[in-house]
Order: sequence, then C-alpha cells, then structure tokens
Amino acid sequence: MIEVKGKNALITGSSRGIGQQTAIGLARLGCNIILHGRKKENCNETLELLKSYQVKTCVVYGDLSDENQVNDLIKQVNDLNIPVEILYNNAAWMVDYHEDIWTQTWDEWMQTMKINVFAMYSLCAAFIPGMIERGFGRVVNLSSGIMDKPQLVPYGASKWAVNKLTDDIASTLENTGVRINYIDPGWIQTDMGGKDAEHQVEDVLPGILAPALIENDGPNGEFFSAVNHDLDPDFLKGIWFTKD
Repeated sequence: MIEVKGKNALITGSSRGIGQQTAIGLARLGCNIILHGRKKENCNETLELLKSYQVKTCVVYGDLSDENQVNDLIKQVNDLNIPVEILYNNAAWMVDYHEDIWTQTWDEWMQTMKINVFAMYSLCAAFIPGMIERGFGRVVNLSSGIMDKPQLVPYGASKWAVNKLTDDIASTLENTGVRINYIDPGWIQTDMGGKDAEHQVEDVLPGILAPALIENDGPNGEFFSAVNHDLDPDFLKGIWFTKD
C-alpha cells in the first residue's frame, strides 16, 4: 500500500455520513482534505473533527444536481491551486421508497442521475487529466450493493451506471499512474441507509480507504467492499489501530 501523507483529497458529500468518515480516515493518514457540502457551513462539523490531525483542510460547496453549481465547485477547487490527487465521488441521492413500483417520476429519475452520475462524470473529467499529467491519482466512486429493490429503482440503476462509468474510464488509464475503482460501503446507518441498516457509519473505516491506498499498477476498474475489505493486517496493526 502507498503512503498518502501530504497528498490532497477531494471528497464530495463530506459534511456528514460516509464522506465525513472518509475524510477522518484519510486525515488520520496525513492526507490534506478538501471538504464538500451543498452549503459551505454544512462542513463546519467535519472541520472541527479534523482539527486534531496535522493536515490542511478547506471547503468547497455546491448542489451536485445543478450543472452550473458543479462547474462553480470545480472552479472553487482550481482556485485553491491545490492539485487533486485523490478524488472520492461519495455524494449521492436516493429517491423516496415507492410501494407502488410503477410510480417513479421522470423528475425523480433525473434528480438521481444528475447527482449520482452526471456530477460524478464532470468531476472525473475535471480532475483526472491533471492526475494523468502528474503521473499519480486515485479516484474512488461510491457504488452500492442494492439488489431486488424496484421500489428504489432510480437509485439502483444510477449505481449500475456508476459501475459502468468507472469501467469505461478505467480502460483509458491502464498505462498511467492513475487508478479508478468503485466501492460498496455496505448497508450503513446514515440518513440514506436508515436506522435499521446492518452497520454503523464508523464501520466503513478503514475499508473505505482501500482503493486510495493501492499501488500505481494495482486494481483498475474493479469492485471493493468497505465492510469486507482486504487491507494488509500489518497496516491495521501498525497504523490504524495506533492511538492518535
């Protein structure tokens, strides 16, 4: 596994939930963090949580369902003059549960695809070329293991699209130092996952970090699982479980 100390990571949807845990995990390893929320003030709690780590932090903001705001978010990042070396496309949106599976509206479909797929593509397009030019980059797209839930079909279909998007981009990165992969965080007790989910949000660590820590010739366009991770036991003993 690689050393990420001093690297710069942009994590969408890091004001809470899985994104917040990802920020904490990377900061713990010495990675500088660019937080994102729909509004700037939404990231205040995560900023406070990161103060105990010797890393640089900053915040960008924007609604990922709005193309203009996505473009402005990208401009905010570029204006920081900080190269994005690790990109976690974590932010996502899920439609309301429909008992009648035939009542999903076009607006629900479009909102889901805008946030879960279109914005993800835009952020990849904005930052992967720079990663290729610098010879290093890690892109982690949040997928889902959701199955047999037609009541949530726009969300499930959007996550299939995430996997396909990741696979297709990966084919262009084979001879570079950039890796792109997708990860299932598991069924997590977040606002989206609900209180009946199998795992608490803290359970995504350290597995959610695995795709960011692979070597330059490591997996590309492949599936990872946060809660069933394959991290080196020496890493867990020597780094993760040491006290801060």
